[in-house]
Amino acid sequence: MRRYGKHTDEDDIRTRPGRRNTRPRTNIRPKHEDAAEGLVLTVDRGRLTCLVEDRVVMAMKARELGRKAAVVGDRVALVGDLSGKKDTLARIVRIAERTSVLRRTADDDDPYERVVVANADQLAVVTALADPEPRPRLIDRCLVAAYAGGLDPLLVLTKSDLAPPDKLLELYGHLEIPYVVTSREELQNGTAVARVREQLDGKITAFVGHSGVGKTTLVNALVPREQRRTTGHVNAVTGRGRHTTTSALALPLAGSDGWVIDTPGIRSFGLNHVDPSRVIHAFPDLEPGTEGCPRACSHDEPDCALDAWVAEGHADPARLYSLRRLLATRERKEGD
Repeated sequence: MRRYGKHTDEDDIRTRPGRRNTRPRTNIRPKHEDAAEGLVLTVDRGRLTCLVEDRVVMAMKARELGRKAAVVGDRVALVGDLSGKKDTLARIVRIAERTSVLRRTADDDDPYERVVVANADQLAVVTALADPEPRPRLIDRCLVAAYAGGLDPLLVLTKSDLAPPDKLLELYGHLEIPYVVTSREELQNGTAVARVREQLDGKITAFVGHSGVGKTTLVNALVPREQRRTTGHVNAVTGRGRHTTTSALALPLAGSDGWVIDTPGIRSFGLNHVDPSRVIHAFPDLEPGTEGCPRACSHDEPDCALDAWVAEGHADPARLYSLRRLLATRERKEGD
């Protein structure tokens, strides 16, 4: 190994300054008032693709943000090279306050929550009526996450040519969730796409669903310019499809100011992060009845005031049953 003495004749050798010459650290961070606003479209290994006006810009998070991470759907402020040219990189210096957040954990025992999407208006839960069979417990968990995160739910039922939707719609009818039923033929001729678009226009919609239900196929039909590889087949043994979407991606809805956010296929949806007391807010017809509940009532216990309040005729008993079914999802596995 080559060693340099105290006096070197190389002028390219950098020496570390001593402590007395080191500039002291400060908590004052630059404000960047001239930063441009952008929308995070996707995140891949620390690099964020953002839309700034009409340009797609690659960026990375500025050091002053610390551990605060930006996710798809975030409104951010960027500085640096915003030209969008190849091999250029901007910096994200601010993340705006979020209006909604879709979170999940790996399972109900996992303390680490993952923010999937920010600032979405609604959550489209896509499920097949057959091949693979619907998983109501997983649907319930997605609904709880939507209510807790401030998103309006939407049910999208696919493959109605293989099985009727009546049984599943009856299960969720008392939740008063809007829904769209599609078949493979309707996806091909465009009639199903038109019905789904009616629910998406002017909104930011995140799509979730387990693999094989046709979620990415539907997104491709809604955003034809951004064709993404669809699931090749469904495993005959497990009844599950192969994952084809590896990271969340925001796509503009053609001919509309709406956005579609395609998310990776999910096999589980942990709710360790959800405060059960927030789920009641999704049931405005039941919420007044909680005034007589004991402190920290879970609304699924013997002393809950909702039982007497509903028995007096103030609300439909089926709505109370639906509430408690959702509250109990943390105690049941998705495949039950």
